[in-house]
Amino acid sequence: MLQGYVHPDFGKVAETLSQQLPRNRPGGAALSVYHKGQCVVDIWGGTRNTDGDTWRSETLALSFSTTKGVASTLLHILVDHGYLRYDDPVSKYWPEFGQKSKQFITVRQLLCHEAGLYHIREMIDDAERMMDWNFMTTAIERAKTIHEPGATNGYHAFTYGWLIGELIQRVTHKTFAEVLEEMVTIPLGLDGLFVGLPPSEMNRRAELVNNVGKNNPNAMRFERRTQHLLMKALTAGLKVANIDLDKSISALVPKGAMYLDFNSPDFLGSCLPAVNGMFTARSLAKLYAVLANGGQLDGTRLISRESMNEIMQIQNRTMGDVIPLPMHWRLGYHRVFALGRPTSLSFGHFGFGGSGAWADPIRNLSVGFTLNNGVGTPFGDTRMLHITNSVIRAAEKRYLYPDSEQISGIGPFFPRDRKINYGAAKKIVSGVLPRRRRNDVSVL
Repeated sequence: MLQGYVHPDFGKVAETLSQQLPRNRPGGAALSVYHKGQCVVDIWGGTRNTDGDTWRSETLALSFSTTKGVASTLLHILVDHGYLRYDDPVSKYWPEFGQKSKQFITVRQLLCHEAGLYHIREMIDDAERMMDWNFMTTAIERAKTIHEPGATNGYHAFTYGWLIGELIQRVTHKTFAEVLEEMVTIPLGLDGLFVGLPPSEMNRRAELVNNVGKNNPNAMRFERRTQHLLMKALTAGLKVANIDLDKSISALVPKGAMYLDFNSPDFLGSCLPAVNGMFTARSLAKLYAVLANGGQLDGTRLISRESMNEIMQIQNRTMGDVIPLPMHWRLGYHRVFALGRPTSLSFGHFGFGGSGAWADPIRNLSVGFTLNNGVGTPFGDTRMLHITNSVIRAAEKRYLYPDSEQISGIGPFFPRDRKINYGAAKKIVSGVLPRRRRNDVSVL
């Protein structure tokens, strides 16, 4: 059974989440949606662990690669504040990074996965090394690129976190967690946005109910079998797509990864800005509501309109070396998939297991989704796809600005007497809003 709040216009969204909650087995989830700056969905349900304890309003969930979108947003705030620039070489701020002919790699290339430094399997001998920040940044400094920077893109599944995170620490002279709290969590009043979970917050966490613990040999054997079958399926798909499997494994499977206990306080308490964010759905949705609304929300501006316009620009459209899909990388975000719904200007980041968050600046819409019972691809499974479709359908039925004389954010303005489709709206967002009449009503 779901708990929380749902605006009547978004009732179908609650039905979608309810259908996804596990029946007669552990697992829970939370979903939050913002539309035009208003929280219209804030719901949760299911269980947060194998003991059957119910998911609560304040429950935090491990969100894997959804963390990358949060890290990217933090870097954009720093760029907007003048700490660094996208087209500067990384070595300008992190001199040791320039070793092994990496001195010309730019911040932009890191953000759109074009640096050629995704091969973590060759950088470290054991996945537990990932919990040592200094070891990982030193390993990256000593690494050679696997391809010429900028020549193609390859998903930096794990290394993205230290690449972006160390830049943030170098220019601010503070830890990643400190900067995240000072520049995002406190200004927005968020209740759960952690990368490196403090001991005081451990009691709020949801446990992965299908996680492999080191002390559970039966679960270990089952997981190995499951991973073997998944790897076979992945291999077949990669061959069909003419993707080099060795490159994908090099980026996605650090040595010893299957032996990591993702529920352990040691893992959750470490700072891995690509993979171990612990979030509430409402914190994700509110952060992305800022991005959907031109960089501000409720009078708090995190990023300028000018910076938002650059952040949304697609940097590459090719399939890349690691993921057998063109991800249309923006600066730290990828495309949003939807069935039969235009989302070409939407962007966000999803994670292994099904979590995700995204922003739609056309509809001024954002979503945050967390859970603890997911498996699947590096970007989750079909659950987020169904939620996305349900949310967009609900938003498209609403009136956005009745009798409004002032437009907030960068969303479009639709006069009452003519119907404008998504394609035309994109042009309006990118250009100048049309002259408004006093009695105009905008609908999407």
